[in-house]
Amino acid sequence: MTDDGQDRADAQRVHWQDIYATHPGMYGQEPSAPAVHAAGVFRAAGVRDVLELGAGQGRDALYFAGEGFTVQATDFSVTGLEQLRDAAQRLEVAERVTTEVHDVRDPLRLPDASVDAVFAHMLLCMALSTKEIHALVGEVRRVLRPGGVFVYTVRHTGDAHYGAGTPHGDDVFEHGGFAVHYFARALVDALADGWVLNEVHAFQEGDLPRRLWRVTQTLPR
Repeated sequence: MTDDGQDRADAQRVHWQDIYATHPGMYGQEPSAPAVHAAGVFRAAGVRDVLELGAGQGRDALYFAGEGFTVQATDFSVTGLEQLRDAAQRLEVAERVTTEVHDVRDPLRLPDASVDAVFAHMLLCMALSTKEIHALVGEVRRVLRPGGVFVYTVRHTGDAHYGAGTPHGDDVFEHGGFAVHYFARALVDALADGWVLNEVHAFQEGDLPRRLWRVTQTLPR
């Protein structure tokens, strides 16, 4: 990572820590629509355990646990994960949820072929370079069992904020303190190389609205 990239990563970690500390439960208690969809996909595939990357305060991880999945939730925010664990205790699903502070720029601390499914809602489109995104998907591939499912969502280049704010290169733009890597379709296709690309579904979220893709891909057996 370049010095500029490391500085931006450190700034984003501090920014999210402050956001979570100031706004506990900022996304509410209801799961995201992509998580609800993913749960159905996971059930159909016979998934038992789910790794969530960028779990934040945990609304989706808690939903997966409530649906009967065993969940490993990771995030680079200590504050977010503390709030997740507290909520898991209140909802009585703590026995199905583990957490780990982890920056996705680093290798996942999991054995090869050790999880059934991976979920990441708007994690891949954070302030990551294209090289870092490819490395992360390589790590997802490594830890998934054969036939495992990866569901992720990203903001794309059709989003209203694409090209707005401070440009950092590599389709990364910072707006309102949040740095986002906007995905072109070519990047989605490149990340699916060697996978079965099951679906690329366009949807909108929030008041702007944000424009995203929900991507489902499966590791061949």
